[in-house]
Amino acid sequence: MSDVLALVEARLRTALGEPDARAAVTFLGTDRIEVLRFAGDGVVRYATLGMSAHPMTDPAGAAPGLGAPPSVVFADPVAGPRAELLITLRPGRADIDKVLRPLAVLAASPQVEGVVVAPGASLDTGEPLWPGAGFTSVLVAASGGLVEDLELDAPLDPVRFLPLLPMTPNEAAWKRVHGAEALQERWLAQGTDLRDPLRGGADLT
Repeated sequence: MSDVLALVEARLRTALGEPDARAAVTFLGTDRIEVLRFAGDGVVRYATLGMSAHPMTDPAGAAPGLGAPPSVVFADPVAGPRAELLITLRPGRADIDKVLRPLAVLAASPQVEGVVVAPGASLDTGEPLWPGAGFTSVLVAASGGLVEDLELDAPLDPVRFLPLLPMTPNEAAWKRVHGAEALQERWLAQGTDLRDPLRGGADLT
């Protein structure tokens, strides 16, 4: 686990530079999740560190352990997708550093809830991502842009660095009906600044 996280942090530093701050959050029954902050070029990027320590496994799709009752399942300690989360925001208009805890909550969700975080998924924190934010949920975008995937020795899956795009409640509801790709096309067509922490919702009519 520690070896994987050391490689992940090295990849983040290579892609984003030296972090200017970091914080750690621990939830009951989970490993520690750190959030690193990288400032520069007029934006602030927040990246989780710790989510990729274990592969994500959907308990509903896991096989019962040897000799265990059929109702008992165990996540494979090796196989399965690994990821860390990224979010990029423009500073100055809101207290965006408060995104640290919601981001750590999302990063802990595979351990806490047994979910597999993948591109196209919606994640909801149930509370504003930062004070005054009109967002409680995010759209998980595809990896490979800002930070390249980190290949690990076989049989481990690579670590993917997944960008998170904040969604208003209306955008999240529209996405459930029309899909992630359609929402991203709307954002692109309207020139939506997804890094603006106080932006309004896109026109979905």
